Amino acid sequence: MEAKTTREKLQVLIPHWLEHNHGHAHEFRRWSDTARQEGLAAEAELIDKAIGILHEADALLSEALVKLGGPAAAGSPHHHEHRHGHNHE
Repeated sequence: MEAKTTREKLQVLIPHWLEHNHGHAHEFRRWSDTARQEGLAAEAELIDKAIGILHEADALLSEALVKLGGPAAAGSPHHHEHRHGHNHE
């Protein structure tokens, strides 16, 4: 089996990163809304700014993916474990 090139690896990794960021942005928004409802407006605003920066990062990653020729072909193996030490609640 041939080793994947960096281009091929990035064509698989970047869509994964974008999906992962989307999940985090959704969770950040939920917590921002909760904080705002509980009178933590300044803190919620900071979380909202972080969401904006995450969206900026996504735009840059998407641009990189376009320059790489788009995502890897469907059916391409995507082998890795995905675990985080996050405590979401």
